[in-house]
Amino acid sequence: MTAPADDGNSDDSDKLTYADTGVDIEASEDATAALLEAFGSDLTTEYAGLLDIGDRYLALATDGVGTKLLVAEAVDDASSIGIDCIAMNVNDLVAAGVTPVGFVDYLAIDDPDETLTNEIGEGLAVGLEQADLTMLGGETAVMPDVVEGFDLAGTCVGLADKDDVFDGDAQVGDALVGFASNGIHSNGLTLAREAVTRNHDYDDPFPHDTDRTIGEELLRPTRIYTDLLESMHEHSVHAAAHVTGGGWTNLLRMGDRKYVVDDPLPAQPIFEFVQEEGNVTDEEMHRTFNMGTGFVVALSEERAEALVADTDGQLIGRVEEGESVEIRGLSLS
Repeated sequence: MTAPADDGNSDDSDKLTYADTGVDIEASEDATAALLEAFGSDLTTEYAGLLDIGDRYLALATDGVGTKLLVAEAVDDASSIGIDCIAMNVNDLVAAGVTPVGFVDYLAIDDPDETLTNEIGEGLAVGLEQADLTMLGGETAVMPDVVEGFDLAGTCVGLADKDDVFDGDAQVGDALVGFASNGIHSNGLTLAREAVTRNHDYDDPFPHDTDRTIGEELLRPTRIYTDLLESMHEHSVHAAAHVTGGGWTNLLRMGDRKYVVDDPLPAQPIFEFVQEEGNVTDEEMHRTFNMGTGFVVALSEERAEALVADTDGQLIGRVEEGESVEIRGLSLS
């Protein structure tokens, strides 16, 4: 990806950042840290809370769909966002090495709408099937004084043998294996929406695939990575990163190392479109979006080739001494 060239005459006021659209990642992280400090949380992994139940761990993760819901609302099609809700939760458990087993959803809505709730249910059903999950229950809350439109979130429960949980610490000399995303997934939509609607409507044809609209491209559902678990355990993965909010800086959640990504997977055309329409810098794109890679693992160089052979993964780089992510000429920390 290459940002629009700066010839010295461009107007910096036209350049969009995530913070400009109302989402400040650093402020969000500070607020989360303050929340955890208030009740002395002792989270045991970067992606899931673990409860020791004897010979195994019970794990929990919770997440929502974010402002991708506003795209679904705008185009009057919520049929795929249930998949996103499942994916955002199960992928976090997968990043911890945990097998997802059950799910509960929470739908807050201002006005009951059978068509909408049926579409949401259809998406949840597809996500459950893809992730091999059981729906354990849920809640629909009608709150017109609190919610304008609707919000969808969920919580996923998982189980793991104690030896299956990744230690979460990438080692110097490890190889990095990346797995493609389906596109923009469910993070950075606040920035993406602002960028693409500067000069377009959601129902305009997507310039890179005129058989699809811009809205349809933004709504491509998040890929579910549960199918990787068996191979990741078999090949002794040390750590994994679900590339979500914060983009490529998520690799730093695998430990304080330098992650050199010298052969990244290609970014799908939606990222080029967002970057051009929003005049977004390369660095901002990589700090906000997955840029074509939704999941990354670190494991010994000796085992990496076998993992690639067993999956659709690709060797994308290596782990070195340091504390940064080096990708496409950028140094992120």
